[in-house]
Amino acid sequence: MAAAGRVARIVIDSALPQLDHLFDYGVPDALDADVHPGVRVKVPLRTGARMVSGYVVEVLPREQIDFEGELTPIDQVVSTARVLTPAVWALARKLADRSAGTANDILRFAVPPRSVRVEKAWLTAQEAGREAGREAHASASARPSVAPIGGYGDGLLESAIAAGERVALRTMPGVVRTPEGEWVGQWAVTLAGAAVACWASGKSAIIAVPDYRDLDQLAATLVALAPADAVVRVDGRQTDSERYKAFLGALSGPRIVIGSQSAVYAPADDLGLLIVWNDGDPLHAARQAPYIHTRDAALVRQEQQGGALVLAGRIRSVEAQRLVELGWLRAVDPERAVWPKVILSANQTAEEPVARAARIPSVAWRTARAALEGDEMTPAGPVLIQVARPGYAPQIACAKCGQAARCNRCTGPLGQRRAGGVPSCGWCGALATNWHCDHCEHDRFRLVTLGSGRTAEELGRAFPGVRVIVADGEHPVQSVPDARAIVVATRGAEPVAAGGYRAVLLLDGERMLARETLGVAEDCLRWWTNAAGLAAPGAPTVLVGVSGGLARDFATGRVAEFAHAELADRRALHFPPAVRLASIAGAPDVVDAAVAAVDPALLIDVLGPATVDDATVRAILRFEYAKGQDVATAVRGAIVRNASKRRKAPAGKTGFRPAPTLRVQFDDPDII
Repeated sequence: MAAAGRVARIVIDSALPQLDHLFDYGVPDALDADVHPGVRVKVPLRTGARMVSGYVVEVLPREQIDFEGELTPIDQVVSTARVLTPAVWALARKLADRSAGTANDILRFAVPPRSVRVEKAWLTAQEAGREAGREAHASASARPSVAPIGGYGDGLLESAIAAGERVALRTMPGVVRTPEGEWVGQWAVTLAGAAVACWASGKSAIIAVPDYRDLDQLAATLVALAPADAVVRVDGRQTDSERYKAFLGALSGPRIVIGSQSAVYAPADDLGLLIVWNDGDPLHAARQAPYIHTRDAALVRQEQQGGALVLAGRIRSVEAQRLVELGWLRAVDPERAVWPKVILSANQTAEEPVARAARIPSVAWRTARAALEGDEMTPAGPVLIQVARPGYAPQIACAKCGQAARCNRCTGPLGQRRAGGVPSCGWCGALATNWHCDHCEHDRFRLVTLGSGRTAEELGRAFPGVRVIVADGEHPVQSVPDARAIVVATRGAEPVAAGGYRAVLLLDGERMLARETLGVAEDCLRWWTNAAGLAAPGAPTVLVGVSGGLARDFATGRVAEFAHAELADRRALHFPPAVRLASIAGAPDVVDAAVAAVDPALLIDVLGPATVDDATVRAILRFEYAKGQDVATAVRGAIVRNASKRRKAPAGKTGFRPAPTLRVQFDDPDII
């Protein structure tokens, strides 16, 4: 029997969009003491035989519910841990409504799977008043002395954070040694210092970074600045139990939460600071529904909860530039202009044959050799060489006609994984043992693109006796010592060198710029700037084979001017982020119905539908930010109607419901 005065509103764990709302259940007398907002429960759905999981969102007196009939009672309280906080629920609901998605898709991302053992230990500590870090934080003597954040004027950044401002922060280049002897980027010291200052004031701070390399640097910096139990790490490499332990740690009082995408949803207590590092990095764009970008989640959360927001990076993303020009973000740059020494080099043929084979022009060759040899003023040290592609030879071509080599089985691109190896297909993995060109029937190939492996091989010949290190996805390297070495790294995988690199060579710039994407110039500028930021003070950075305005902006440090010009061009063309996009893909009739559901007055225009494959088309809606909520509501209605529609069941499949044939993504990064 349900308790007389209590009704629980529950969000159930279901991927069906038509079930994305709160359900009212009665609170039985036997469970009345355990039913509180945020706890996990099991409830019957439709019939008592079908039980589903869910979270209690709120508990209300019975008289506040309009329904006068008998409510189905909650079947079970799975745990008394209040894992869904009101702030996280409000964030999930708002983001789902903004993107025509379901709140459950976000909650699966925000609340990790339950680990019974970890949860029981945490609950025991809570009951005993020994929750990790709370007593230490309550004691003034346990709070660290916070050093001022240097480089931004006397207390400028600290005062902006204390006032809860929204800031677009440009960090300084360079590497710094922590008291424990670890070398990290200067950016990590700046962001960690801001987070510790926030935590010392009694509030929580969240720092979201693109990948584990950035996360490791941040964690190494915080070791010396804050107690271990004050830092909560959310890492995709953690086991489920480790992730759940970290999640519960964030529930235990003010903490510094660091992690990748999911960190922005951490249940931080009294949030005072939210930082997104390198918000333009594609890794911040979620690849699962409802496809929420970390930056967008941070903007919505800060608007709901208050506190300070910092979008930090060595360059400013075009999206952040738009917010700066709207006055939503305040631009904060270093007090003193600090920029790496950049040399622009044409892709001239080097004099030395070995350098020519390694694609290094004369200027870059001389720069690398001088750094490896050293002099009286500058000792010899490591040299970083950034390349576009991992592997040995990612692309090969026919030696006779020059046509790109394709797999004879699936027509995928062929590449060579190692010297002397048999080419293999990048799609199906088949070995091309009997390959022949489908254009001229020739059976020999030549290398077209050189990856990190082949580049390292050529550089080993060019600099005999010098250690060559490969750093890419297959060979992760976090740091290198202060010793003569050549480090060949793909973009984003550059390790930190002790004391900084004595020279940085940026190869394959023209190949990076050849990518077919709207943000290619911004991506390249970020890759180059991040690599140049690892150089030692005064060490040269050589950009090979790129000229024009982008190269000049990189060489002179005019990154804010670049972002402004890029945004102006996109405004003229009605491209993101000047406007918002929504891509709608599915069967032609379903896409037509979804587009027709949106009032044309809400849209700038509709692009397509265009054919994706034999059964799928895609239409793109363009609209102003102010119309985004109305567009999302209309599209969501089309999603629910499509998901609710039953089609004729195949023989022997009573009640069959085909999978939804509609895929909607707002601000689709694959389009822009």
